[in-house]
Amino acid sequence: MEIDCQPEESIVSSFDEDCVVLGDVKDMMLEAEAVVNDVLFAVAEMHVSQSLNSVSDVAYINVETREGNRYCLELTEAGLRVVGYAFDQVDEDLNTQYHETVYSLLDKLSPGYREAFGNALLQRLERLKQNGQ
Repeated sequence: MEIDCQPEESIVSSFDEDCVVLGDVKDMMLEAEAVVNDVLFAVAEMHVSQSLNSVSDVAYINVETREGNRYCLELTEAGLRVVGYAFDQVDEDLNTQYHETVYSLLDKLSPGYREAFGNALLQRLERLKQNGQ
């Protein structure tokens, strides 16, 4: 199941809205920060890697799921993919699938993310219902 929506009003960043375009290349460090801000509520830990060399067209994000699994993610124009199974680790031999959104990637990796996302969505719907909207 791919989830490409945001459950909270306070989460206003989206993959393409906060990017800075340098010529024809997006600044992936800014994209990575937007990705982290979008889903931080639903994971145990997530931050842009300060150890790995990010360039304008590639950034690395470390994420720990609610289950305690750690991943290093690569963010490029192609999307996001797992490149390591520890923070700041890139395994060149790893050939994993790209995901268009962080939501679909985390949905695949983490049942805890799926539950947190669903709960946030339900809470938002309850608030709308209470406000009569």
